[in-house]
Amino acid sequence: MSNYSLDFSGDEDFRPLAARMRPETLEQYIGQQHILSQGKPLRRALEAGHIHSMILWGPPGTGKTTLAEVAANYANAEVERVSAVTSGVKEIRAAIEKARENKLGGRRTILFVDEVHRFNKSQQDAFLPHIEDGTVTFIGATTENPSFELNNALLSRARVYKLTSLSKEEIHLALQQAISDSERGLGKIPAKFADNVLERLAELVNGDARMSLNYLELLYDMAQEDDQGEKEVTLQLLAEVAGEKVSRFDNKGDIWYDLISAVHKSIRGSNPDAALYWSARMIAAGCDPLYIARRLLAIASEDIGNADPRAMQVALSAWDCFTRVGPAEGERAIAQAIVYLACAPKSNAVYTAWKQALRDAHNEPEYEVPPHLRNAPTNLMKDLGYGAEYRYAHDEPGAYAAGERYLPPEMAQTRYYYPTNRGLETKIGEKLDYLASLDAKSPQKRYE
Repeated sequence: MSNYSLDFSGDEDFRPLAARMRPETLEQYIGQQHILSQGKPLRRALEAGHIHSMILWGPPGTGKTTLAEVAANYANAEVERVSAVTSGVKEIRAAIEKARENKLGGRRTILFVDEVHRFNKSQQDAFLPHIEDGTVTFIGATTENPSFELNNALLSRARVYKLTSLSKEEIHLALQQAISDSERGLGKIPAKFADNVLERLAELVNGDARMSLNYLELLYDMAQEDDQGEKEVTLQLLAEVAGEKVSRFDNKGDIWYDLISAVHKSIRGSNPDAALYWSARMIAAGCDPLYIARRLLAIASEDIGNADPRAMQVALSAWDCFTRVGPAEGERAIAQAIVYLACAPKSNAVYTAWKQALRDAHNEPEYEVPPHLRNAPTNLMKDLGYGAEYRYAHDEPGAYAAGERYLPPEMAQTRYYYPTNRGLETKIGEKLDYLASLDAKSPQKRYE
């Protein structure tokens, strides 16, 4: 059976450091405190040995596989592992058959499916009857949004838990544990670290614990010994292992935040040259270009908005291009988006309007939906006046029901969105002013 295993049958020392340091208990597990801190429902369930089918969704190196194994330890369950990348029908059937044998013997089975999103819909459906009859407890791991990549039938039978990238402090803790652990880690190997090496490494890996331990192991392998036989781990060595530009970022990571701030402010200030320069500085220093692409999406919404709605699509297309063609051509697409956003007309009107709407939603009373806006799918609801006298805009002149109201009566005069006189918002403002004039003249005002 080709079900992969994280363990090697040989000497423990031949396993990669990341595998040797894999936690076996919740106390050893680092990160994901939003679902695993004391008192959280998932932690209580695991500690009681009560496991349920679940989907673990998160970036690489966030502990999805580890959490499945920890769950198995607490439930005294056997784990059958299937990779959607390398396994087919034969491997799935073999795993299910083993689970049936375990069930007959009174032992639970966790079926762990790595990268479950790579299975097509019919392959995902094949798990359902075995989840239904209790043959397996299903745990799927995915880096993709389950809402888009997994069957609704599978989602309805499994709880989705979102795992997040580890913080720099959590990565640093994982590194320290590996360095000090004499049984599973590197504690038996004398080593000394130059100032800030571990801090830089923690910044570099973008919250991926597995990557951080892989880099740490490489550092030990490549480090030279001094006269006392201690490994010397330096910033220069880290730069050689992880990329020559790593050393461009400063001790505390301040330059990183200064650079991305400069990118954002240069685009907001409509200076394409400065925006290109600061972005190039970030990429030359080892920044993941997709980090900049994500920031461009935020800028398109926050600083451009409806002054040029195409800015959002340009930024999204640049991200998509990078993921399809790779860094060489993809970086040019990101540069194109940077220039477009910098040259686009600017508006924060949507950003400001949304913030105010959120403040009101949190701070104002929860006003009822006016009856004419309510849906009335039943006769009872119609008798209660739901949907009464609703004016269907498409039946009105110009597809606009002049004088109609859509906010609660208590908020009838509230306004959030004030378009600027820049870009497309000039036209939007003119239209809203025209509609407001129709409202003012309308004899069919719902309420003032």
